[in-house]
Amino acid sequence: MNKLDKMIVNGYTIEPGTDLEEANLEGANLEGADLKLANLWRANLWGANLEGADLKWADLKWANLEGANLEGVNLKWANLKWANLWRANLWRANLAEAYLEGANLAEAYLEEANLKGANLEGADLGGADLERANLEEADLERANLWRANLWRANLTGANLEEANLKWANLWRANLKGVNLKGANLKGVNLAEAYLEEANLAEAYLEGANLEGADLEGANLAEAYLKGANLVGANLEEANLEGADLEGANFAEAYLEEANLAEANLAEAYSGS
Repeated sequence: MNKLDKMIVNGYTIEPGTDLEEANLEGANLEGADLKLANLWRANLWGANLEGADLKWADLKWANLEGANLEGVNLKWANLKWANLWRANLWRANLAEAYLEGANLAEAYLEEANLKGANLEGADLGGADLERANLEEADLERANLWRANLWRANLTGANLEEANLKWANLWRANLKGVNLKGANLKGVNLAEAYLEEANLAEAYLEGANLEGADLEGANLAEAYLKGANLVGANLEEANLEGADLEGANFAEAYLEEANLAEANLAEAYSGS
């Protein structure tokens, strides 16, 4: 369906800039609707169909979009602070530079979604599917990504300081220049991930899988890597000063010019 300039749904006028504050649009069919600049503050869109809708610059603060279909929707520059998007379908949605601070995106489907430059500070993305999503330069400080799927996601230059990525899947993800200072990465899968010049200082990486990861020039100062798998990892010029590498596996890892000053290498395995 093509985007519609105006329509009536559940007695509400659906058009650009319309005022739908606290409107009840539960289960409504808003496919292709043009809601640019619309006020949807605290609106109830539970289970609504918004496939292909245009919500650029819309105000969806505190809106309820639980289980809603937002496939291919345009939410660029939209305000979704504290919005509820639990289990929402956001496949290939455009959320570039959207404001999602504190939003609930737990178990949401965000495969191939565009979140470039989005503000997701403190957002809940636990169990969310972000496969091949674009999170370049996104702000995810203190966000919850517990068990999230970020396979092949692009997180270049993103801020994940103190974020929770426990048991998350970041296999082959692009994390060049990412800030993961103090982040919880326990049991995370970073196999073959690209982490060149990433900041992992003070990060918690117990039992993390970094097999074949590229960590050239990465900062792992005082990181906790007990029992981590670093088989075949590239750690050229990486800073591991003061890191805890007890029981870590470095077999076939490349450590040329890596800084291991004051690192704990007790029971670490190098294969030699």
